[in-house]
Amino acid sequence: MNWQEYIVEDKNIIVGKPTLKGTRISVEFLVGLLAQGWTEQQILDNYPRLSKEHLTALFSYMQDCNFPK
Repeated sequence: MNWQEYIVEDKNIIVGKPTLKGTRISVEFLVGLLAQGWTEQQILDNYPRLSKEHLTALFSYMQDCNFPK
């Protein structure tokens, strides 16, 4: 998975934190939901702009970047 297609850093969006492309949803926010026990399906149901590919990219990003830093 090429997570760069789905995760971007833009200084004008959430002070440059990594976000899912085309949204204002940060990687940090989604990791927080997962840490609280949310399932992938709950995230997809509550954030319909996100796809399974977004979550796969999130997991790839976390692995490649040793998230959190």
